[in-house]
Amino acid sequence: MGLSRSISDLLNNLDGEQAGLKMHQLMTELYPLCRSITGDGVRQSLHIICQHIPLKIQEVPTGTQVFDWEVPKEWNIRDAYVKNAAGKKVIDFQESSLHIVNYSVPVHKKVCLPELKNHLFSLPDHPDWIPYQKSYFNNTWGFCLQHRKLLDLEDGEYEVFIDTSLEPGHLTYGEYFIQGESEDEILISCHCCHPSLCNDNLSGMVVTAFLGKYLSSLPLRYSYRFLFIPSTIGSVTWMALNKNHLQKIKHGLVVACVGDPGHPTYKKSRSGRAEIDHAVEHILKYSEEPYTIFDFSPFGYDERQYSSPGINLPVGSLTRTSYGRFPEYHTSADNLDFVRSIYLADSLKKYIAVFDVLENNQILFNCQPFGEPQLGKRGLSGAFGGSKDAKLIETALLWVLNFADGEHTLLDIAEKASLPFSIIKEAALALIQVNLLREHAEKSNPMHT
Repeated sequence: MGLSRSISDLLNNLDGEQAGLKMHQLMTELYPLCRSITGDGVRQSLHIICQHIPLKIQEVPTGTQVFDWEVPKEWNIRDAYVKNAAGKKVIDFQESSLHIVNYSVPVHKKVCLPELKNHLFSLPDHPDWIPYQKSYFNNTWGFCLQHRKLLDLEDGEYEVFIDTSLEPGHLTYGEYFIQGESEDEILISCHCCHPSLCNDNLSGMVVTAFLGKYLSSLPLRYSYRFLFIPSTIGSVTWMALNKNHLQKIKHGLVVACVGDPGHPTYKKSRSGRAEIDHAVEHILKYSEEPYTIFDFSPFGYDERQYSSPGINLPVGSLTRTSYGRFPEYHTSADNLDFVRSIYLADSLKKYIAVFDVLENNQILFNCQPFGEPQLGKRGLSGAFGGSKDAKLIETALLWVLNFADGEHTLLDIAEKASLPFSIIKEAALALIQVNLLREHAEKSNPMHT
């Protein structure tokens, strides 16, 4: 597949405001569900995503060995509360899925206040927020609540009721595949295991879903694989079950925290020199807004699993404010008001722009490499007068001609010329139209023909 304007046309014609509103609407639908690393909350969420893209739902049985891990028992919750001596609910799961410590074992008993407090979690620095806590691999139970409510608890006996099940079942994840011209793949991965948290969880899910939706109608050079997986155990499971497939993944991004008002942040792949690293950094550099680049570290989201030394896929993570660096992280303040449609739309566009670079970052060859070819007789001198980028494109023509030598990609040329990739690509398309560029080297040396 040659150079294409299909993704850049998508970007230019995309109604960002409408896309942002639709993503926020999908987030609103997903928000109340109590997700975890297994269980019906994940299934319900994935079935909602299926209304936008045709996910293939995968079920992996409890006990399946996946590298050094084992698929855990499935957890489901029906209800949970704490009642005081007067029978009044002082903590109620029905009010917020964050009230229960995720993966709590079933309990129904009466306890005194000191014992109850051993199982309560709050945030003294943010007394009106509910924290998010989990106990995936510990057989314990607990509740989370606002610190001001914790301080209001009176001495006495409390009834603790947690109606959950923890038994053999499945780990569930969703997968969507778009076949491109090449068998080489771009991986887009998000986690789907957190309860009512909007930026850290749902923003990644909705942006990933809409990326799949928009790309599905385009002619594509690469194939695209979208994963909606529980964090850590999900990526480990997928890789263990697809070991023979991993070599097809040439670029990858983990999507999370893409709806907050912070500026864009990119965490590099393990090598720090992958093509995906250069593509993202280029897009951020020409975005005309502040951004941050971090080197890889073995902490964070599933990029650390994809980048484990035995796998070492070229996967980075493009976020806004990265995990743990905003006060609302893993609290009830990470809600529908914190995530804004305008930021979801901006993140969506940046991802699409990165894919435009990857799709078109090719090595081209100058068909007239002996001296500078005459552009005037081919109609390229002053040919871009109607474009706001006319001067830049005319400059780019010469950069592309000089470095289309079989050794430089278009992104290399853009970096050398200090020009946006989109300008270099337009120049290359114009040169291809007049047969001054080709995709493949000639079999013979043109000096000897």
